[in-house]
Amino acid sequence: MRPVVATVLAAASLFTLGSAPAPELPARMADTGGGSQLITAVAADTHATTGTVTWWDLRDGQWRETGSAPARFGSHGLVEGTAREQGTSTTPTGLFGLPFAFGTEAAPPGTRHDYRAVTPTSWWCEDNSSRSYNRWTDPRPADCRAAESERLADFPTQYAHALVVDFNYARPVRGRGAGIFLHVNGRGATAGCVSVPVEAMREILRWADPARSPHLAIGTTGGPTAITRY
Repeated sequence: MRPVVATVLAAASLFTLGSAPAPELPARMADTGGGSQLITAVAADTHATTGTVTWWDLRDGQWRETGSAPARFGSHGLVEGTAREQGTSTTPTGLFGLPFAFGTEAAPPGTRHDYRAVTPTSWWCEDNSSRSYNRWTDPRPADCRAAESERLADFPTQYAHALVVDFNYARPVRGRGAGIFLHVNGRGATAGCVSVPVEAMREILRWADPARSPHLAIGTTGGPTAITRY
């Protein structure tokens, strides 16, 4: 090898070894919700039904990973949240708040989110014709059909612990979808929610602090639904 070439290659190697590491995922995102806590749920592409959930803390201006777990998504993959249709078993992508938590089991010790206990009369209304569309109801109102809604106590495994995802929640659009949660794994892919193992869900609830405005970002590693867009 000629001395000049060897010198150039050696310099390049030193530059590579000394280069700064890539910023953590939240630092590459367009928006993280303005708080100092963030949960990311990332799939390889919109056809995927599995991926990774990671929770992050912003400390001294730097995002740092606090924990992660394997995740499951809708049985029909993921779709841009603003284009989602109800009943498609797709997980909406986007950046969402986390209004409150609930569960068929007691809140894990240290939980700071508002945590609602599921009772036999607790329902999530998914009836597009109801005034309670995409809302927790206890009991179920007369204008919310049971066949178009979820009785939460019927899912003791998945809803042992859950966080409500602010998808189509603040200003519901009829037909876009209702009842999107971050919850405990069931037997397989979800009907549109994001799910994680039960111990991960408990850890997230112990970690999440409403005073630090935690948000959930759902997306893919690239393409039109790339998580860095949100």
